[in-house]
Amino acid sequence: MAIISDNEGGVSFPRSSQKNGRNNRNPVIKSESIEYDNTFENSIRPKDFDGYIGQSALKETLKITLEAAKLREKPLDHMLFYGPPGLGKTTIAGVIASQMGVDIKITSAPALERPRDIIGILMSLKGGEILFIDEIHRLNKVAEEILYPAMEDFTLDMTMGKSQTAKTIRVPLPKFTLIGATTKAGELSSPLRDRFGMVHRLEFYTIEELAQVVKRTAKILEIDIDDKGAAAIARRSRGTPRIANRLVKRVSDFAIVKYDGKINEKVANDSLDILKIDEFGLDNTDRALLSLIIDKYDGGPVGVETIAAALSEDVRTIEDVCEPYLLQAGLLQRTPRGRKVSPEGYRHLGLLAPAEQQTLF
Repeated sequence: MAIISDNEGGVSFPRSSQKNGRNNRNPVIKSESIEYDNTFENSIRPKDFDGYIGQSALKETLKITLEAAKLREKPLDHMLFYGPPGLGKTTIAGVIASQMGVDIKITSAPALERPRDIIGILMSLKGGEILFIDEIHRLNKVAEEILYPAMEDFTLDMTMGKSQTAKTIRVPLPKFTLIGATTKAGELSSPLRDRFGMVHRLEFYTIEELAQVVKRTAKILEIDIDDKGAAAIARRSRGTPRIANRLVKRVSDFAIVKYDGKINEKVANDSLDILKIDEFGLDNTDRALLSLIIDKYDGGPVGVETIAAALSEDVRTIEDVCEPYLLQAGLLQRTPRGRKVSPEGYRHLGLLAPAEQQTLF
C-alpha cells in the first residue's frame, strides 16, 4: 500500500481515509455491500433461488454453475446480464452472492468517472467477492481498459510518478467475480463483452409468473389479495416485476381508502383504471406516443428524435422505457425509416388500421 499515493493520479481508499478522519469523496464505495434494510425495494428482494420467481432457464443454469464453482473451490466466471429494465438483474446478482456465501459490492458505471474510482473499488475487494456494475455499457474508456487485466489476470497495471520518473507496476488482485448488467448489450465494446464467461438475456415475465410475484410481494407487505386480484394486476404490469411490485402498493392504497382493504379483481381493475393504466399495461405516455404517430404522422414511419421532441420526452426514455414493451406487445414496429404503429396498435386505441379502412369501401 505504501507505493500508492493520494495526490493527483494516485488512489485513495475509503477505509484508510475514514481512519485518518478525512472526507471520503469516492462515490463508489458508498454501497460496498448489499444491506437488506427496511426500504420497499430491499424488503421484497428474494435471497435465494426458491424466492426468485421467473427466468426458469437462467436459474437452472446458474444453479449448476454455482454448484460447480463450489466443488472446484474457485470463484465464478464473470457474468453479464442484459435485458429491459426492471426484470431483476440486480436481484439475481444478490441471489448469486447469497448462494455463494460471499459479499457483493454494488456500483454503477456512471459513478466510475475517474481512474481512482475503479482502482479504489478493485483494491478493496476480497477473495471470492462479487463486484456488480449496473449499466456497464456506460463505462468510460479509461475505466474499461483498467478492467481488462483485472478480469483476465486479476492484476492492476498502475503508473507511478511523472515524465522521466514514471514507472509501471503490476499489483495483484484477489480473485473476484464481476457481474455486469445492461439494458443495451449492443453498446458494449467487443473486448469487454468477450471477457465475460457467461452472458444471459433476461426475458419478460408471463402473466402467471407476475401473478406469483404479486402474491409474494403482497404477503411480505401484509396486503390481503386473492388470486384474481393478483392476476388483474399482473395483466397490466407490462411483463415486468418492478412494475408489478409498484402497482401492488398503489392498488393497496386504493383498497384501504376506498374499499374494505382486500384486493380482489374488481378493486384491482377499478384502481388501475383510475391510475389510467389500461388492460395492456399502457399508461398515458404510451398511449400518447401511439396517438401522436397516428394523428400527426399518419401512423408512421417517424424518427424517434421527432417523437421525443413532440412528446417533450428524452430520447432515452422513449427507447428504454416505452419502446421495449410496445415492440414486444406488437403495438409498435421499428423499421429502417422509423417507428410505425402496427394494426394491433390501431385496434388497441379503438381505431381502424389503414388496410382495414380500405376494405370498408
